[in-house]
Amino acid sequence: MRLPPDYVAAIKEAAREAFGASAVVRLFGSRVHDHLRGGDIDLHVEADPLDDEWRARMTFEHALFRAIEPQKVDVVVTQRGVPPSAFERIAYRDGIML
Repeated sequence: MRLPPDYVAAIKEAAREAFGASAVVRLFGSRVHDHLRGGDIDLHVEADPLDDEWRARMTFEHALFRAIEPQKVDVVVTQRGVPPSAFERIAYRDGIML
């Protein structure tokens, strides 16, 4: 996994702040593979149902970029109780829980 420990901690804290204490975050995509270089940070967040997903996303990004330098971060959100899309199933299958 190509994320420094301080990034992992910042991601987890931002997810708790934005999506709630029960949120589960997974890293997927190229950053999962140690032998690759570069790439954006692809995150999958599994959360309880949200009143306003877009507000939660904005809160997450704001909290995250207070702790780490702004960069390309893609966030896929799955709300518990809603069947995951095909793309979300890939994140479940290939992702590493942070």
